[in-house]
Amino acid sequence: MRDDETARRRTVREPLALRGFRSYWLASTSGFTALAVSTVAVDVLVIDILAASEAQVGLVRAVQFLPYLLLGLLAGAYVDRWRRRPVLVVGHLVQAMMLTAIPVLFVIGGLTIGATAGILFAIGCSGVFIAAAERSYLPDLVPRRALVLANARVGQSLTVAETSGPALGGALVGIVGAPMTLLISAAGRVVSAVIIGKVRRPEPAPRPDHPRLWRAIADGLRFTYRHRTLAPLAISTNIWFLANSISLTVLALFVLRGLGLAAVVYGLMLTAVGVGGLMGALCATRAAVRLGEGDVIIVARIVCALTWVMMALTPVHAESWGVVTYLIVVLGIYGFSMGAEEPSEMAFRQSATERSMLGRVNATMRSANRTAALLGAASGGVLVGVVGFRPTFAVVAVIFMVAVLVALLSPLRGARSR
Repeated sequence: MRDDETARRRTVREPLALRGFRSYWLASTSGFTALAVSTVAVDVLVIDILAASEAQVGLVRAVQFLPYLLLGLLAGAYVDRWRRRPVLVVGHLVQAMMLTAIPVLFVIGGLTIGATAGILFAIGCSGVFIAAAERSYLPDLVPRRALVLANARVGQSLTVAETSGPALGGALVGIVGAPMTLLISAAGRVVSAVIIGKVRRPEPAPRPDHPRLWRAIADGLRFTYRHRTLAPLAISTNIWFLANSISLTVLALFVLRGLGLAAVVYGLMLTAVGVGGLMGALCATRAAVRLGEGDVIIVARIVCALTWVMMALTPVHAESWGVVTYLIVVLGIYGFSMGAEEPSEMAFRQSATERSMLGRVNATMRSANRTAALLGAASGGVLVGVVGFRPTFAVVAVIFMVAVLVALLSPLRGARSR
């Protein structure tokens, strides 16, 4: 058995040796870093500068996911009709322009919570098309047998960005302020567009015999939610996103307002998520070979649920350094679970889906996930305002465990990608 695993590893070529994938990876890393920086800046902008209420914080987060509900399925159908590289280039440039609008409005005194929410909504609309094209484009750049490792490399760059980005974002917010930090994030989007635009690997032409638009969307929904293993994966992931959105909305309020900690400390906590994610991503390929992608997903989601039980038990009355240390450790474990799972989830999805359907399947799952996230973000702020932080974290842990049970009691258990 060990000899078979060793032989399987040796047959997989390092994806970063492929020029096209290397450019894709660099562009993704730039985009991930820009996103990590902007996440801290937006939270500080909304909570500290614009002094949003708990409900408004939840609504601002929710509006960022609304485009996936409104446009997600359409984006997937269109991406299956278009070449994917131009979609990525245009999408990153549009996001850069929209991010630039926030510091401009701030300078002229026109930045409000409503304006901020509107801009973030527009950025999300562009993000829908980027998301549909991004992971649908990756299988064109690497052999199928290298999908887990390629997704792991992308996951590693994501977690490095999540490690450095929040700390960098927190530092930049302290130096130049949240609005100006978003201008730097916009520059990162431009860099992503330039790099991905230089990929020279020929992209297969879209199939000319594609079905009508609404039929194509329906085909994507049927394929995803009737598939023997993709269906339980999709449903479990939908529930996971609901819980995760509640948790992250409440986490920002808990750290910045409940504990009264500085933006730099909040950035360090998000950095802990990135460090844990990097460790998880480094283990992801070996874990997938040994356990299979299905079991990696299930085990990682169990660990994720347990971390939010630990969050509910945060010793808030301890010394501040003790509370910060406790949260950094817990969030590091949380990040590890996501870093270990994500390459297996993406590789399994890509392997189980034919190329002509991949854009729609990715968009279907992402749209449903972001719709769940929208509901989670909107309810998270309200829930914490009604019952408080500790009970809300307990609710989050229960929802995460429901996601675990859906996957555990399905054919996803023991499943491997082809």
